[in-house]
Amino acid sequence: MSSDLAVAQRPLILVVEDERDIAALVRFNLEQEGFAVVTAADGEEGLAAVRQHRPSLLILDLMLPVMPGVEVCRRLRGDSATARLPIVMLTAKAAEVDRVLGLEMGADDYVTKPFSPRELVARVRAVLRRASADAGDRPHAVYAKGRLRIDFDTYEVHLDGKPLVLSLREFELLRFFVQSPNRVFDRLQILDLVWGQDTYVEPRTVDVHVRRLRARIERDDAHPELILTVRGVGYKFNDRALAGC
Repeated sequence: MSSDLAVAQRPLILVVEDERDIAALVRFNLEQEGFAVVTAADGEEGLAAVRQHRPSLLILDLMLPVMPGVEVCRRLRGDSATARLPIVMLTAKAAEVDRVLGLEMGADDYVTKPFSPRELVARVRAVLRRASADAGDRPHAVYAKGRLRIDFDTYEVHLDGKPLVLSLREFELLRFFVQSPNRVFDRLQILDLVWGQDTYVEPRTVDVHVRRLRARIERDDAHPELILTVRGVGYKFNDRALAGC
């Protein structure tokens, strides 16, 4: 019963990083905090490791040999079996365009090299907490209005009667909007309420994820009807647009 069972019960983190010293540093700090860790050294190996080990969370380097991290992220998000796998992007590129690219591909958070191991562990914990926030016992909850149906327990979304695959962050953002219809929230409020107060991301992150979500649920994301921009303030969810669908 032993130690093998104890290890099996720990959250498993997959670290895909080609620099051995960094991979070893990340592994050491995560294991010190009680996580089980497996590593992969390139993008293709990382994809195979996701399917083999089914990790609780993926730490993914942006610049990888064989297959870059953004492509790994894109493929995982395009597969219904891995679409909601929490992903923290680890990158040496600090330019905003690179951070936005990672978020556009579906990463839940990012950490820029050089990084603090304590900050990385804190972000991993924060993302895992959000991913498991609904694991407790409670009544089955469903949102259904017009062409949109969301099962909050199974994380299933149907749009116009067809299943819609969302990343974990997209699902959380959509849930937040439908549960607070017609209220205007600024970017900092959305960060606090969806990402959590212990998450270190920029307000720009909200815009990236709103744009991704609009592309999924709007009939014409260039002229949104559901997630509206309130100029100079932030965003609101217009559930009245669903009523006439």
